[in-house]
Amino acid sequence: MPWKAVLFDLDGTLLDGFAPITYALNKTLIEFGLEPMDEVAIQRHTGRGECSMISLFGDRREEAGKRFLEFHDEKLFDVTPMAEATEMLEMLHQQGLKLAIVTSKSQIRADQQLAHLGWTDYFGSIIGLTPQRRQKPDPHTIYLACEALQVSPEHALMIGDGIADMKAAVNASTTAVGVCHSFTSDELIEAGAMLAFADLPAIRQWMLKL
Repeated sequence: MPWKAVLFDLDGTLLDGFAPITYALNKTLIEFGLEPMDEVAIQRHTGRGECSMISLFGDRREEAGKRFLEFHDEKLFDVTPMAEATEMLEMLHQQGLKLAIVTSKSQIRADQQLAHLGWTDYFGSIIGLTPQRRQKPDPHTIYLACEALQVSPEHALMIGDGIADMKAAVNASTTAVGVCHSFTSDELIEAGAMLAFADLPAIRQWMLKL
């Protein structure tokens, strides 16, 4: 394995966590007099980063953001691992690689969902959003994860399903690999992915050959 650490996005990469997000966003949209969106459109919004989703609410984005989180917490644990996610983590852990989460989900919610799934101990660092942290595609959270793992960003691999994941990795000089859950392989490669795969099992098979 040419890398010393693997960084994972959470929703759409390791975790099928779009049910709470879809529920919360559509409840918020309806409450604010806007049309609800289908799950695919929501996935693409979240994958672009820079608060793309909440920007839908214009001048009321702060108020909408608070309501979104209130609705989201009603379904916080309605999440499931993506196919072979646990097997992937176990494989990398047994190989002695350092692992981290780099997510645009809030820190407290990321911690809670990972604990719910029994995954916390796989990770040397879990980096979610706080008011002091800049969101992907800014490389800030990748730098924080690498610092916590004591690994240079150049020696880390970032795996994610979003445009923001790929751009953040490029901005941090970290190798990026995409999962085609919300975006096509062409879109992810254009955003900076070295490679893009259909799903996590395909990435796991590729990594077994390295």
